Amino acid sequence: MKRKPFTVVAVGGTFDKLHRGHKELLRTAFEVGRKVVIGLTSDEMVARSKGDPKIDPLPKRREDLERWIKEERMDELAEYDVVVINDVYGTAIRDEELEALIVSEETYERAAMINKIRVSKGLKPLVVVVVPLVLAYDGRPISSTRIRRGEIDAEGRPLARA
Repeated sequence: MKRKPFTVVAVGGTFDKLHRGHKELLRTAFEVGRKVVIGLTSDEMVARSKGDPKIDPLPKRREDLERWIKEERMDELAEYDVVVINDVYGTAIRDEELEALIVSEETYERAAMINKIRVSKGLKPLVVVVVPLVLAYDGRPISSTRIRRGEIDAEGRPLARA
């Protein structure tokens, strides 16, 4: 196994309708970190921020996430821990062991805010690794919202309209 640049990295999200974009984000985390902390949003946080009743409950999202990790053998690349988070910062603003944050282009601004908070608390800023958005067949980003709406599948392919 090649040497990884980081000891502990973090990645976070709702990870609803696990899709190709999520998988790229997660795969990157497992490739660059020896340990990956995955912040999985709580049902309460989902209700507060997204309010979409079609988002799968936490146990289902966690099960799908862990199944993918095992199927893709990510757990052989790095140790990992799934932690439930109740806000957009999760453990990233207080975890002293963290070295890097894996984010998408959409969440880069949040990473900058996390670093600002860390510095204000006397913690080292995190290296931010930005993973490009994964585009669907139509050139627009793959998203769980688009999947729930029935526009695309988890790979970004079009779904036939009824």
